[in-house]
Amino acid sequence: MEISISAFIILSIVYFVAAHIGLYKIFKKMGEDGWKALVPFYGTYLAVKMVKKSWVWTIVYYVPFLGFVVWMGLIVELMKLLGKTDFKAHFLGVVFAGIYLPYIGFKEDVKFIGYEEAAKYKKSFKREWADAIIFAVVAATVIRGLYLEAFTIPTSSMEQKLLVGDFLFVNKMAYGARVPNTPLSFPFTHHSFPESIPFIGGNKSYLELFKFPYAKLPKMGDVERNDCVVFNFPAGDTVLIEQPARIYEQVVRDASVELKVSEDQARKYIHENYTIKARPVDKKENYIKRCVGLSGDKLEIVDSKLMIDDQEAYFDEGAQFNYNVETDGTGFSQNALQKKKITTEDLISINDGMNDKYIVTMTDGSAEKMKQFTQVTSVEKRIQPIGYQNWSLNSIFPNDSQYNWTIDNFGPILIPKKGATVELTIKTLPLYRRIIKNYEENDLKINGNQILINGEVATSYTFKMDYYWMMGDNRHNSQDSRYWGFVPENHIVGKAVFIWMSWDSQQGGIRWDRLFTLVH
Repeated sequence: MEISISAFIILSIVYFVAAHIGLYKIFKKMGEDGWKALVPFYGTYLAVKMVKKSWVWTIVYYVPFLGFVVWMGLIVELMKLLGKTDFKAHFLGVVFAGIYLPYIGFKEDVKFIGYEEAAKYKKSFKREWADAIIFAVVAATVIRGLYLEAFTIPTSSMEQKLLVGDFLFVNKMAYGARVPNTPLSFPFTHHSFPESIPFIGGNKSYLELFKFPYAKLPKMGDVERNDCVVFNFPAGDTVLIEQPARIYEQVVRDASVELKVSEDQARKYIHENYTIKARPVDKKENYIKRCVGLSGDKLEIVDSKLMIDDQEAYFDEGAQFNYNVETDGTGFSQNALQKKKITTEDLISINDGMNDKYIVTMTDGSAEKMKQFTQVTSVEKRIQPIGYQNWSLNSIFPNDSQYNWTIDNFGPILIPKKGATVELTIKTLPLYRRIIKNYEENDLKINGNQILINGEVATSYTFKMDYYWMMGDNRHNSQDSRYWGFVPENHIVGKAVFIWMSWDSQQGGIRWDRLFTLVH
């Protein structure tokens, strides 16, 4: 069941008003005029005064997140003064304030018991722990959902800017924190319970009894070009549990070739032999890439150079490519390579004992340093020309045989902008098919050369959202928009802010120089 934006706003207002009606009645029970509970700032000041807490509480109440903590404290203390000391009452007062506060406010037998009587109440050891745990879970859930969330770099797709083993904090307020699509979720999980938990490990950790449509809180700013952005993986709405890292539609295309059957037959085969799960937007896997293209931009890649609106785009000096490196047969000293921040990824071949060839992932600056080794005879960037055949069928966006783009020679392509209209033909449809059908939820059918959207013949389409183009800094080792296309605005999670911890698994130690460094 999906709740509309207007219904959500109305319910939120009703909940807020109901909670304050409850406070109105509680103030009267405490000997104060009820209307004072409805006055901003003054009502908070009086509530703090009633529970005999420091005036600092009044100030902190209006600080983002911390205010929520003060709110919980005020409700619990007011409950105690009304003789409600059990865990159930405190839980209901904090979590269901819009229902429980009016309930006890209008209940005749609930009265102010006095400060001396309330002071006699002492929590048991078990109650202290229960309250502490509930408080921690609620507070952490609010922080994680609306403010900051920890994120780990699992792959090398953003090297050298972000390294495998970096632990980040992501600012969800940067672009406006999203209202969760699926609010009924087990705390501290994303989409599944950890595999290590008996019986439920690997099962989904959320319920879809009702869902909210896309909505977000006020933002600090817009997504800017070259921001390091965390987002939900756009192509992750359908997942093969046994191969979660692979794109479902690509698996279908590859199976079609391998089995020499149609894509419909390949899809049937996959559904018979794999566990397939569908996920809502906020439960798709989290990815982090650099936003290199904004809505409305014209984007093109020419021999690995990124072009935006026909101008060479910003290029981070830490960005990496794959290079072919040939030597005279002499090997490399690992210490010498590490000093120049160069790592040999793979040995491709050995030619008759004379020359060694390597694929080396490194920055352009490191490539120049590589040329300084006396044993190196050749250093060339590996460029995929137009028409280059990847091992996987149609693996480059728009994943259609009509286009022969590669990761190094791509486009030009226009990044969709909300309100913009594009011409729709059988040729251009592959570029926008997923937007029309999956992201903007239209019924899309092809009848010969006709395109039908929601049952009507369509020759154009107007976008309902802004879209972005994301790429990894490790350009030849990154699954990004070049493989699966545009990132819708409703998939944006937040902005990477700083690295609070970094662990080098190869060296088995902390990268001390990266701790508490900002992500620029």
